[in-house]
Amino acid sequence: MSGNRRRLVIVTGMAGAGRTSVLKRLEDQGFEAIDNLPIPLIERFIRLDEELERDLAVGIDSRTRAFDPRRLARLVERFARVNPQVAVTLLFCDCDDEALQRRFTETRRRHPLAADRPVQDGIAAERALLAPLRAAADVVIDTTQLSLPELHRVLAGYFPQAQDAPGLTISLVSFAYRRGLPREADLVIDVRFLQNPHYVAALKPLTGLDPSVQAHVRDDPDFDSFMARLEALVVPLLPRYLAEGKSYLTIAIGCTGGQHRSVFVATLLADTLRRAGYEVSTSHRELATSGEPRAAASSAAMPIVRSGSAIGRGSGASGGG
Repeated sequence: MSGNRRRLVIVTGMAGAGRTSVLKRLEDQGFEAIDNLPIPLIERFIRLDEELERDLAVGIDSRTRAFDPRRLARLVERFARVNPQVAVTLLFCDCDDEALQRRFTETRRRHPLAADRPVQDGIAAERALLAPLRAAADVVIDTTQLSLPELHRVLAGYFPQAQDAPGLTISLVSFAYRRGLPREADLVIDVRFLQNPHYVAALKPLTGLDPSVQAHVRDDPDFDSFMARLEALVVPLLPRYLAEGKSYLTIAIGCTGGQHRSVFVATLLADTLRRAGYEVSTSHRELATSGEPRAAASSAAMPIVRSGSAIGRGSGASGGG
């Protein structure tokens, strides 16, 4: 952020050059994002004599009603002049004509300025129309060769994440392998190699939330070294996931019955990640289905993504825990 000033970013550019992706990423970085707001409404929405309540990104391009490039350029210049408490940026998304034509062909979408003409005609007309905006832009991002993660890194360089923006939200889930992997898992950790409280009569009816069960699992001679290596694996990965634009990460910890070992390890790992400064929720799938209390309320439903790699070797034991 520029000092303590709020930020206003007007995002425009060539259709197909990534304007929507830019808006979504800015929203992830703490901006309030509004798309396709006509220029007259922008003038009413943003009070020039008042500070913004939060950073704001507004998307507008040739598809927007009442679009006028010169009027928009003048409006941005006026914002910057009238209210020095707001850092105003005109961001222009560009891309070479061949890549734009390929993107429209692949998505089978019509160009907004070529409803009944070839795509290349629409691209040429739009480039001429937007020339005043590109010339006035404070930041021009050419997305021709940029992957989505690379675009995210470029934007993070121009617009660092606001201090009050949400970071990476982590969910720790314990589960039983015999009931299948959690579909939302990004990383899966197998702890079936640890000694199993299921085979101790006094511990069998308890869960990994009970101190006596936790002490039994800790007594495994490989437990401490395993936890140290698990933390050394997971913690350095988290900034990389955040840099790639990931907002949610689900780590699933599994054992045979989902009652003892996985519950304890998930709870310990969650504590470690909280101490590292991350927002973490825990849920215990098998305890929830059996009517046992959860260690903590689970976070909101996560998007379904494919499961990741597992570490540790499964024992193949048929007992619970």
